[in-house]
Amino acid sequence: MTYDIAAIRSQFPALAAGTAHFDGPGGTQTPRRVIRAVADAMSRPLSNRGRTAPGERNADAIVVGARAAMADLLGADPAGIVFGRSATQLTYDFSRTLATTWRPGDEVVVTRLDHDANIRPWVQAAARAGATVRWAGFDPATGELTADDIRAVLSERTRLVAVTAASNLIGTRPPVAEIARLAHEVGALCHVDGVHYAAHTLVDLGQLGADFFVCSAYKFLGPHHGVLAARPELLRTLHPDKLLPATDAVPERFELGTLPYEFLAGTTAAVDFLAGLDPSATGTRRGRLAAAFTALAGHEDSLRTRIDKGLSALGGITIHSRAADRTPTLLLTFEGRSTTDAYGFLAERGVHAPSGSFYALEASRHLGLGDTGGLRVGLAPYNDAEDVDRLLAGLAEFLTR
Repeated sequence: MTYDIAAIRSQFPALAAGTAHFDGPGGTQTPRRVIRAVADAMSRPLSNRGRTAPGERNADAIVVGARAAMADLLGADPAGIVFGRSATQLTYDFSRTLATTWRPGDEVVVTRLDHDANIRPWVQAAARAGATVRWAGFDPATGELTADDIRAVLSERTRLVAVTAASNLIGTRPPVAEIARLAHEVGALCHVDGVHYAAHTLVDLGQLGADFFVCSAYKFLGPHHGVLAARPELLRTLHPDKLLPATDAVPERFELGTLPYEFLAGTTAAVDFLAGLDPSATGTRRGRLAAAFTALAGHEDSLRTRIDKGLSALGGITIHSRAADRTPTLLLTFEGRSTTDAYGFLAERGVHAPSGSFYALEASRHLGLGDTGGLRVGLAPYNDAEDVDRLLAGLAEFLTR
């Protein structure tokens, strides 16, 4: 198909402000369809879930629809979709629940590549349980985290492996399926941070082998909340702290308090928007999502190639995103120049490419960048060649001023 970027961009009201957005890894802009879905949900009768009054039925339909949409996006069972305030909150909740089964001498594996939201909850939970934390490094020269890096820190005492499916800092996509298989061979569970991954790659929970997979709707054009996917039968073995009157059904037993119904309506709309990126695709929503992500990958790869060529012509730039398999996300530093200054300079010219370590503190330190990190350039479905040219022109001006 031809990726109709003009038609896609026309659906994002925020783009009318004129900013070239390269901040997608931190959160995407919102299409009109999602905005309408949120407004529509709040404009109609809305109550706590039930099947009696209209507001109850509306709320129930929204939740059921959102579980089905996220199941299609993640290749999961709707009965295994858990909603929460954020991916960080969900990871903390599940870390506390799982840690009740850990004992002194048990081991938990985390990686230097991960966002801190897939490190600190496990480190803190392990400390409370008396478990040992084992750290897996990655190659700072290539940005690669391999299965061998994980294998080196596994043992028969490993109870959980926490790993990212894609680094939000440098884009590296580790071999999650192989890592999950290694974890399972020693009897451990595998918790995967898919927040950055799900924005660029169609997820298949079964193929990945992840026991738990978390993502955030606002990273793929939706509202601000988190999603966790797992097998329903696994969820039934876990018993989180909850209020006495709250249901013990799965997945509801993990959803504390009333869900943000309007945001769940927006999430369904975001999944449907993604499924329509290839207007020629037909069939099930899952099938249309597969075609859409293929088209999106082609579009983002072409823009990333354009950026790579432009950066190579500038000089004085180090690109820290070097893995063979990675998302269209680049971390840059500049010889003798501050990335914070570059961030401000570009912003004055209507180009949003932020600077920092973006909560991937361990990764930034492992790359030798301390807590400062670098300038992150991340692509989203609405970026176009003109955005890229504005970015490159801004960087060229910054480097020669």
